[in-house]
Amino acid sequence: MTARAVALALAALLVAAPAAAAPDGDVTWAVHISLAPTWFDPAETPSVITPFMMLYALHDAVVKPMPGNPMAPSLAESWTVSKDGLAYEFVLRKGVKFHNGDPVTAEDVKFSLERYRGGGASTLKARVAGVDVVDPQRVRIRLKQPWPDFMTFYGTPATGAAWVVPKKYVERVGDDGFKRAPVGAGPYRFVSFNPGVELVLEANEGYWRKPPSVKRLIFRSVPDDTTRLAMLKRGEADIAYAIRGPLAEEVRRTPGLTLKATVPTFTEWLVFVEQFDPKSPWADRRVRLAANLAMDRKALNESEYLGFARAASSIIPRDFQFFWAAPPYPHDPARARQLLAEAGYPRGFDAGDLTTDAVYAATGEAVINDLRAVGIRAKLRPLERAAFYKADQEKSFRNLVRQGSAAAGNASTRIEAFVVTGGIRAYGGYPDIDGLFREQAVEVDPKRRQAMLHRIQQLMHERVMFAPILEPAFLSGVGPRVEQSALGMITGHAFAYPYEEIRLKPRRP
Repeated sequence: MTARAVALALAALLVAAPAAAAPDGDVTWAVHISLAPTWFDPAETPSVITPFMMLYALHDAVVKPMPGNPMAPSLAESWTVSKDGLAYEFVLRKGVKFHNGDPVTAEDVKFSLERYRGGGASTLKARVAGVDVVDPQRVRIRLKQPWPDFMTFYGTPATGAAWVVPKKYVERVGDDGFKRAPVGAGPYRFVSFNPGVELVLEANEGYWRKPPSVKRLIFRSVPDDTTRLAMLKRGEADIAYAIRGPLAEEVRRTPGLTLKATVPTFTEWLVFVEQFDPKSPWADRRVRLAANLAMDRKALNESEYLGFARAASSIIPRDFQFFWAAPPYPHDPARARQLLAEAGYPRGFDAGDLTTDAVYAATGEAVINDLRAVGIRAKLRPLERAAFYKADQEKSFRNLVRQGSAAAGNASTRIEAFVVTGGIRAYGGYPDIDGLFREQAVEVDPKRRQAMLHRIQQLMHERVMFAPILEPAFLSGVGPRVEQSALGMITGHAFAYPYEEIRLKPRRP
């Protein structure tokens, strides 16, 4: 075949090859939380999974969990660790740009890590010696001493420290300006935001991993679960989050709708805020144990989660590395009442408020009913999610708090945030636990480290620091237009991402 014939054949193939389909259509979510600007900024992520609902769309990370890989190379195509364990060097992908056209560089990675102030920030700052820009595509993070958990803190949603924002843009518009009009490097770009009501995003067709299939994503804040279900049934929403109890049963019964259950690394528990106050009833271990024995976890699982959840005996998810299986608490109201009498409260006592994220008000109400049955009288105080997390980090709550977290990590990261003195959402601590935590954080022998983390969890259980409730399932309703929701694609995550994998069914002619 002549060169001319080869060229003509190649040209014919190019003409015949179908072009990649442009993003088309829209997907609407009815989400269970208020849409707050704090979720748009990776620097402010607390030790919870909620912000990643937005981060996976708007932004990208040096390393992040993806389908089949809990630490997938993302903005970094590779990384290496020095022999002494004191330096991690990341090589960035070439040609990746932010939504405003600025290239993603090592300066942006350095800026984003140094700017980070969310959950785990104090731990990172205490252990990171410095961040060096080796060249525009290479960044080196230096540690003060070997730290086995560095990549757990940096490369998973245990924190948002690896998520990268454009340095020049943030410096020009400031933190508040960035929240009003966020610019990232993710598969979708910001279009508009009606505070607390609606967020609209549009496909970034130049996204390095793959162009999204769906043109536009619309997130609508719908706090009422019955309204979320109604929107799903009317076709006003394609995915409705947090559909529980009888409403979840209704999704299963409704033709055209699908109930999807994901099981994130999620635990919820009751915090005895005043256990460190010797004047409080909660300072008595017997009272805290009584509260645990009062809870009917099996009944709550069946009524709220249709049996998809799991009863919890720890605040650490059982799938986490270094998890220690604490003995489960039986439902034993008679023993609970006996313990209260032994502690000096034969008629029970008034326990004040039980404060919760409003999304889990039904769980809070069920816990209150169980406590009341043994004589512990509390009142439910539900708060909108962003306000709840802000107040919780400020340690402004009293009495009882229903906490929870689906953040990634391991036993150490969960203990760091919620158990040790000074943790971002810890209301107190014990010196021996704090000491063991400091020791394990720098222990490079995995067996010795596991032994110390197990001992911490044993002490947490022996002292009844918390009242674990459930490892909840996350139940969502999916409408008939959706071919692939992406729910459950990333192990341990609740939400429908990566967004570039979401597909709608082909339109009928």
